[in-house]
Amino acid sequence: MDPVGEKAIRASFVNCSKGEASRINLPVGLAQLPWGDLDFLGWRDPGAPDRSYLVAPRGDGIIGVTLRVPQGVRRSFTKTTVCSVCVTGHPGSGVSLLAARRAGPLGRQGNTVGTYLCADLACSLYVRGRKRSQLAGRHEETLPLEERIARTVRNLDAFLDKVLEGGE
Repeated sequence: MDPVGEKAIRASFVNCSKGEASRINLPVGLAQLPWGDLDFLGWRDPGAPDRSYLVAPRGDGIIGVTLRVPQGVRRSFTKTTVCSVCVTGHPGSGVSLLAARRAGPLGRQGNTVGTYLCADLACSLYVRGRKRSQLAGRHEETLPLEERIARTVRNLDAFLDKVLEGGE
């Protein structure tokens, strides 16, 4: 992913108002992020742990999505869970169900779509081995790196398609 500035990130959000986008807490050290290793930028809001954000390249630009942890979801701290985007296995609460309000009229009516993502939104780093799950070593994947990256991008695009669906 190419480096992206604050103004572009705030303008990229498709499922919130411009006012909401202007109040989003951006990640600390934006300029120092490992941009070359990122397929998308994802972060949790340190001031509101139930909020997360995702910004991804899409077409000629970028698309930003606000995400929330649904209330009342029970998490098991003993089961293994798998991220739907990067297919990394994590113990306990290493994967979270995150819901995105849909873009456009459907989102204004309260419609959401959800997916299971690495709780820290560091999918790109897990895929490339720059970050390791606590399950690393137990279940090693044999798929070549390029194919794992392509699968991650495809899975993320499928989720973003659902967010954008009907958002005209």
